[in-house]
Amino acid sequence: MVADSDSNIAWHRVQLKKNRAELKALETARFTMGEIASSKRDGQAQKAVADFKRKIAQSERVIADHDKRTRRPLGTDMQSLSNGSWSHWDAYTTQRQRKPGSPGRG
Repeated sequence: MVADSDSNIAWHRVQLKKNRAELKALETARFTMGEIASSKRDGQAQKAVADFKRKIAQSERVIADHDKRTRRPLGTDMQSLSNGSWSHWDAYTTQRQRKPGSPGRG
């Protein structure tokens, strides 16, 4: 996985991985050990599952929104590439703007 420059997105990616693992462990334990008849415990387990699913959905939304705003277009046909904004992906132009006295190409 690529490192994120935005610490909020990096945090959400870590939380997403952690919450998915916790949800998987909780659901696996429910099915391997069996459901306990106690309604209090059953309610707590359902509440925990719902909470993990809510947290996972929230992190997925934040990450998807970030990816929509920052990722390059995945299409490689000429029309898809010409419709995208590539100005922030041109490292050479960005580098020249930071260093006004740097020599040009060619």
